[in-house]
Amino acid sequence: MQRRIFGIETEFGIRFSPRGMGHLSPEEAARVLFRPVVAWGRSSNVFLGNGARLYLDVGSHPEYATAECASLSDLVRQDKAGERLFEDLAEQAEDHLALRGTEGRLHLFKNNVDSADHSFGSHENYLLSRRAEFSRLVRFLVPFLVSRQLVVGAGRVHPAGCPTAVAMKKEGGSYSFSQRADYVWEAASSATTRSRPLINTRDEPHADASKYRRLHVIVGDSNMSETTLLARAGMTDVVLRLIEDRARLPDLELKNPGLALRTISHDPTGRHAVRLTDGRSISGLDLQREFLGAAQTHLEREGSDRPEMPYVMDLWERTLDAVETGDASGIDTEIDWAIKAKLLGGAIARRGTDYSDPKIAQLDLAYHDINQQRGLFYLLQRKGLAKRWVSEAEVRMATEAPPSTRAALRGRFVDAARRAGLDHTVDWVHLKVNQHPGLTHLCQDPFADEDPAVEESIRTMLASVPADADGGMPPV
Repeated sequence: MQRRIFGIETEFGIRFSPRGMGHLSPEEAARVLFRPVVAWGRSSNVFLGNGARLYLDVGSHPEYATAECASLSDLVRQDKAGERLFEDLAEQAEDHLALRGTEGRLHLFKNNVDSADHSFGSHENYLLSRRAEFSRLVRFLVPFLVSRQLVVGAGRVHPAGCPTAVAMKKEGGSYSFSQRADYVWEAASSATTRSRPLINTRDEPHADASKYRRLHVIVGDSNMSETTLLARAGMTDVVLRLIEDRARLPDLELKNPGLALRTISHDPTGRHAVRLTDGRSISGLDLQREFLGAAQTHLEREGSDRPEMPYVMDLWERTLDAVETGDASGIDTEIDWAIKAKLLGGAIARRGTDYSDPKIAQLDLAYHDINQQRGLFYLLQRKGLAKRWVSEAEVRMATEAPPSTRAALRGRFVDAARRAGLDHTVDWVHLKVNQHPGLTHLCQDPFADEDPAVEESIRTMLASVPADADGGMPPV
């Protein structure tokens, strides 16, 4: 069975809300947010001791890329660790601004669209065997990804007057399954911002290119719910196994993937038909049912070494049942779009309004605020209305401890270099101490959490460091 490495890259929205006078643009707010990082790492693009990458992306979007994870639960821990690191940085930024006389709140939103209708991403990375036929992979994976939003979409309010609501003639606004669906147009291409595809075709494996390639999926929504993220990666993993194992799959190639993506996103019943290249029509629900059935058959025959899969498969089926029946009560603590829909539905009922109410759009955004005291998702979680998959202690540990993959080597190397006060250059495969060219390593096996040569370099760096020396870790 082909082993898998998972990773998630999440871009965050940023906004400063002043108390009284004062204003910060997103660019200025991002610079203040990264001030401690730059002071400590001399860059706004750093690798951390937990193996992850923290950086400021194009458009002043704070971004966190998890370390390589070999387990689904590790992926959830590492993804949530990114939220905690940015939450801590935002609190430091607020304190710094207050000392300068600019009081207010710095909000970070784990969502995918802002008030100016700009979209930003949550990119998934899956390690594949180089033997996998990429054209076949795209052909069978795209219909799954187009309809996957019925299960793992984050949900989005479209207020009256917005382009989508106008185009759909929804005078009272509307609610869709996905935040990204309105911004993705192609099945696969090398683009990421212009004419966005579901699958980015860049061949950057960050590993031995003779053995591996990286599947870069950019159509997914950012997830607040731990169980939704678990399902998102787990469902995709089992479908990839079906394709890699050349299991029998129905030919469901879509005539227009971008149009199908939006049709399914804006259809709360899941029953609207989309066109296939052979002239047939099929609903989003039926698309997902085809993949669910194939996955169930495959797992019954081949089994799985992932302990999370029984829950993932059960949640996948229950969510499709919820869409089909129109009753989300069985999943409204586990699936983002359903959790949020319940929250918004209650507010609409209390206010006697609809999705055209600006307050409802505000609640939609506040659901994605990563501050655990202010964000509505975390309010629901504290009340037991949003299920957890990992503990808070595990998430906090993941802000410092890498998973048992190549990330462990990187994390130990970074920690040692910082403790020794040595300039170093690190990326996903390279480790280098700049002052000592001999302390340079190429780590092409993403599963290897041990390497004698790297361990020797770590011992060399630490040899002159007093045992009680400050670890030199970032103040986050």
